[in-house]
Amino acid sequence: MMTRMASAAALVLALTGCAAAPGPIASPPPPPAVTAEQRAPVTILVSLDGFRPDYLDRGVTPVLSRLKAGGVSAVMRPSFPSITFPNHWTLVTGKVPDHTGIVGNAMEDARRPGETFTMATDDPFWWSEAEPVWVTAEKAGIRTATMFWPGANVGWGGTMDKKHHNAVTGATRPQDWQQFNQAVTGAQRVDAVIDWLRRPAATRPRFVTLYFDTVDTAGHDHGPASAEVTQAVADIDRQIGRLVDGLAALGQPANLVIVADHGMAGTAPEREIALDRIAKPEDYRVIEAGAFAAIAPVPGHERALEAALLRPRAHMQCWRKAEIPARFRYGTNPRVAPYFCLAETGWKIDKTMPTDAHVGGTHGYDNRAPEMRALFLAHGPAFAPGRRLADFDNVDVAPLLRDLLGLPPGEGLDGNDAPFQGVLTR
Repeated sequence: MMTRMASAAALVLALTGCAAAPGPIASPPPPPAVTAEQRAPVTILVSLDGFRPDYLDRGVTPVLSRLKAGGVSAVMRPSFPSITFPNHWTLVTGKVPDHTGIVGNAMEDARRPGETFTMATDDPFWWSEAEPVWVTAEKAGIRTATMFWPGANVGWGGTMDKKHHNAVTGATRPQDWQQFNQAVTGAQRVDAVIDWLRRPAATRPRFVTLYFDTVDTAGHDHGPASAEVTQAVADIDRQIGRLVDGLAALGQPANLVIVADHGMAGTAPEREIALDRIAKPEDYRVIEAGAFAAIAPVPGHERALEAALLRPRAHMQCWRKAEIPARFRYGTNPRVAPYFCLAETGWKIDKTMPTDAHVGGTHGYDNRAPEMRALFLAHGPAFAPGRRLADFDNVDVAPLLRDLLGLPPGEGLDGNDAPFQGVLTR
């Protein structure tokens, strides 16, 4: 029995290759080197609604000021009228509002009698006269994502079937997009963008939009000189810092293009113009009012309305649509109202005289007014550091975005990339 056990032990020792034999032990091969992913730059277009360039002078914007110092900056002229939806659509199409079809925050179209466009309208019918850059990019195989932007929720080029739950067919959209909700915080908006950029390269967007509305809201509610606007500006700076830090943590290079759609002018109760004190309400309908008024006559009442509106008066000038001054590049689109009145900067036009004594702010004035000027900052590997540009028109932003994305220049645009030729590094 002992002999058989000894023989078995000897067999096991032989099969294990004499593990106890003396001699050097070979070191295991080193693990393969882990290299960080070499990410291509992403282009991020950021809108700070209502952010005037001089808001950077309030001492509460360390992040934006650092980006300005290390990148490209300018004072940017909005398109006319200097309001939110027309200018956001101009920024991404390269066409003035008169050529995009988004001529106001409210408007009418004779092809849709009884219907009024509002800032909640997402029917492609209203939006599809000019192609936004994310649609151009998607058609070129470039993945896009939009964390809010006026019109980014629209199925561009499609047809809405209002009889079947507003289903849209034949549309092009960003691969990822969010329906605007003002309750979504700035931090949540930034985090959503960073989450998109955490994806694998195959599903990671190369063009992203990000929109903030809080500075504009504070300007309307309290006026541009208010402490509330300064507080909103400081908070936006923190959100941009959150974005920059998130990109750095991912090792994600980015070309940031930070813009505003317009500025803001202070208003006061003593600077109000009531239309019903100028013309008889039975002669007209007001489509939109504020810094300007878009007015449609009641059929057959045109002569009476013109007699009231078109005479010279203080703090407001009115025109027939065809007689709007050419420098505004506005008035040829069928959606522009038959009569248009523009207030002096700081004055407001209302249907009737307001009953509350509200001191606040608004925009929509002459787009050359200093108060309407908009922020422009660009920072990233595509931009030379520390460069200041001459003032330019916001129709030039979309051609810049096309350059950053490697898209062709585009045809029939009202803007071009000439302002940026001396500051692009590639």
